[in-house]
Amino acid sequence: ESCALDTVGAEFVRDVKPGEIVTITQDGIQSDMSLAGKNTAKCIFEYIYFARPDSYIDGISVNSSRITAGRILAQTHPADAVPESGNAAAMGFAMESGIPYGVAFVKNSYVGRTFIKPKQSARESSVRVKLNALREVVKGKRVVMIDDSIVRGTTSARIVKMIKDAGAKEVHVRISSPPFLYPCYFGTDVPSSDQLIAYNHSVEQICEMIGADSLGYLDIDRLSELISGDMGYCNACFSGNYPVEPPKEDIRGDFEK
Repeated sequence: ESCALDTVGAEFVRDVKPGEIVTITQDGIQSDMSLAGKNTAKCIFEYIYFARPDSYIDGISVNSSRITAGRILAQTHPADAVPESGNAAAMGFAMESGIPYGVAFVKNSYVGRTFIKPKQSARESSVRVKLNALREVVKGKRVVMIDDSIVRGTTSARIVKMIKDAGAKEVHVRISSPPFLYPCYFGTDVPSSDQLIAYNHSVEQICEMIGADSLGYLDIDRLSELISGDMGYCNACFSGNYPVEPPKEDIRGDFEK
């Protein structure tokens, strides 16, 4: 990511192209495009979640992409409440809606990703350690809790309960990505479809299961607005449209339900 270059004081020259091999030796820099395909399909979830917000990917600010996602959510799924989250999507929601932005959690940054942990018990304990609600911020208020995704639903349910236990009157959940419906075979540990809460449940059912007062996802047909360009991207985890033929069976290992 470009932020790594910033950290060490290096100069950003350009992005490595898909399929490109860049060789740096004492004789100089060489580029080999012999393995590159004609079409590109870059992971849209990098902009939504994985990349650091201070990075630029193909000249596009990750932070700006997330603010755009929040603005879209405010347009398509408005809510009369205080936006809360640590991510830029909540800021975009606040900017578009005109509702004040608030931070209702103290976040422990050393826990890591919770949805990729293989065991349910590990995911639940990580959520408890990762977040702690600020009671004075949410007590007696209607809160919009904005997150980047719902995978299994475990984390979202615990966060909603945490906010309500801290005294919030209502919790309206907004997700800055479409529903996860299909596994990823290209490096993201999205589990098999039968473990994705959106695969077998409607938005209304998920809303009830996580204990929220309302739930809204980013519309899949507006994903392209996050990158504001013509470059190809992969949204297979949301659409099932894989850029290459997916494997016939899932051999990535077992995930405990």
